[in-house]
Amino acid sequence: MQTHNHIEAVIFDWAGTTVDYGCFAPVQVFTEVFTNAGVAPTPQEVREPMGMLKWDHIRTMLEMPRIKREWIRLYGQAPTDTDADKLYASYEPALLHILTRYADPKPYVVETIEKLRALGIKIGSTTGYTDIMMEIVAPQAAKAGYAPDCWFSPDSCNKKGRPYPYMIFKNMEALQIDSVSKVIKAGDTVADILEGKNAGVFTIGILDGSSVIGLSEAEFEALSEDEKNALRKHAEQKYLDAGADAVVQDIRGILEYL
Repeated sequence: MQTHNHIEAVIFDWAGTTVDYGCFAPVQVFTEVFTNAGVAPTPQEVREPMGMLKWDHIRTMLEMPRIKREWIRLYGQAPTDTDADKLYASYEPALLHILTRYADPKPYVVETIEKLRALGIKIGSTTGYTDIMMEIVAPQAAKAGYAPDCWFSPDSCNKKGRPYPYMIFKNMEALQIDSVSKVIKAGDTVADILEGKNAGVFTIGILDGSSVIGLSEAEFEALSEDEKNALRKHAEQKYLDAGADAVVQDIRGILEYL
């Protein structure tokens, strides 16, 4: 196993990685918004672009073959940016309305962050949420014991969210890290992995509670060990296919790479 004793910062994603087990807040609202527009998406369609800026996520879903076909059948033409704008206009208020309920830290997050800090490591974060969304999530998470040293949303980078690497560079600037070789990026979506690889940093996928697995904690815990491992194996492959340098079962696994 590759260990990196020169690591100075770990940059985490938010929903599905450090808070909101299974990444359910965005999923719930994407499903609602598309269903209200007449095209009910499958959980898989909703989760595939997870981690992107939310407008980009909607636009990506609109281009999915089945959704696009349904859209044309319903509206007589292919979906446009204007359609994405309209869906987003109903998406944002609906998400803001429920976000406080989805800001609790995932298992092992608070104590793992404490261990990282004890090692002198700085904690950064990037997200597919916007600033307005983060102004709800970050204080809630802080109350529950998780507060990174900084966070950046795509709003800080001219809306260029993942897979662009700019939010990671914003973190490096804020945390005063002088080289990408001193940074680990950890997340729970393919978009997180692409963001990390595009930034040139060591990139880790987290399995349990991830959007890629997409189950609530109760659903996951109800499975047999074999079923859990089959899901983990499938998710791990997705991360590796996207270029992940490592995959860990939960956030504690990151400590092994330091």
